[in-house]
Amino acid sequence: MRIGQFGKVNEISHDTIRHYMDLGLIVPEKQGGHYFFDTSCQKDLELILELKGMGFHLNEIKMIFHYKNLGQLTEYERDAFYQSLFLDKYEKLEQEITNLIEMKDRLKRKVDQLSTSSSGSSNTLGIDLSVLDILKCNKCAESLTLQDGIIKKNQIVEGKLTCHCDQVYLIESGILKVGGAMRPDSQIFLLNNIPEYIQETDPLYLENMNKGLHWSKRKLGQIDLHKKVILELGSGVGFFLRNMYQDLPDDCLYIAVDHNLERHQFLKSLLERTGSKRNILFICADFLDIPISKQTVDLVIDHSGTSNYSFEHETFLLREVDSLIKLDGYLLGSYLAFKNFSHKGKIEVKYRDNFTVSKIKKNIRELKYITLEERVSESIDKGGKYEDFFVQGEEIFSYLFFGKR
Repeated sequence: MRIGQFGKVNEISHDTIRHYMDLGLIVPEKQGGHYFFDTSCQKDLELILELKGMGFHLNEIKMIFHYKNLGQLTEYERDAFYQSLFLDKYEKLEQEITNLIEMKDRLKRKVDQLSTSSSGSSNTLGIDLSVLDILKCNKCAESLTLQDGIIKKNQIVEGKLTCHCDQVYLIESGILKVGGAMRPDSQIFLLNNIPEYIQETDPLYLENMNKGLHWSKRKLGQIDLHKKVILELGSGVGFFLRNMYQDLPDDCLYIAVDHNLERHQFLKSLLERTGSKRNILFICADFLDIPISKQTVDLVIDHSGTSNYSFEHETFLLREVDSLIKLDGYLLGSYLAFKNFSHKGKIEVKYRDNFTVSKIKKNIRELKYITLEERVSESIDKGGKYEDFFVQGEEIFSYLFFGKR
């Protein structure tokens, strides 16, 4: 029969038959321009399917066929090597089954673990009463008084802080709000769509982010954070804090500042579901309106704050908030830097200084930080759908700084 009929009878495709022919497993007779498949081809195909059913790969089947064809009319089936082909396959399958069972058990344990953690206990994060001492009016720098407060387990979850100058700061769902309406957020999509962000962002861009987080986490581990006050400028959806949260000491205060309430609510709910309790103060405010006492902060984390601020400002954000940092404070920062700017670039010319590594270093140096360690990431020339602040022809990298003054 011809290939069409042979395939139809055996319910296999023409491509599969041709592949077996290429391997020499099926050898039909060729007459003119057509192949003809006889009973010999049929027996060979049935043997191929039988061996595949035992788990043999085609290269292994080819070896068996060599024995079969070259050993015709001999007792090749009693040959020790021939038999070992089947015995070895049997033992390999036994090992694969054992491995699969172990993998299945590990998967089951992970599924149970994920199920337990997702339905586990949660903590309410509010404003710890001890934090009131460092909160000051951002207008007159005087102390604030709690009014109409709802307190749960030493955490202020609702209420308002008032100053004698009539300034009022609302506390809603454990978040301190400063100022009026919050600015719209171009990254709100991230709240429930991190998988899409990963899929739509260039792999090298993500790799740089990942390496930067690991580097920063190791630097953070070099500081004794007990009883320290940490300030993060631009906590966003918490890429940084979520990676450090479990490692924070209980007696450390972490102040997360962002101007968007929805991002704070998202991040706060994530941290509450961890079941772990840390002292986090969420302040929803512009960076220049952070209501805390001067020289309160032991460590400032500037992982996106200054760079994001620089998209719309000529001043270097760290300088603007420097009065909040102690004279012997630490700085752990990550800054976007451009290797070159295109004339079609999206960064306005007047804002470009803060995206050059020389200017970034100059600002840090003038703020009296001494370098303990620094790192430069690989340069990349594309970001993705959501990291579109640079254009074709431009290359960017991250400059990471860890220092103390």
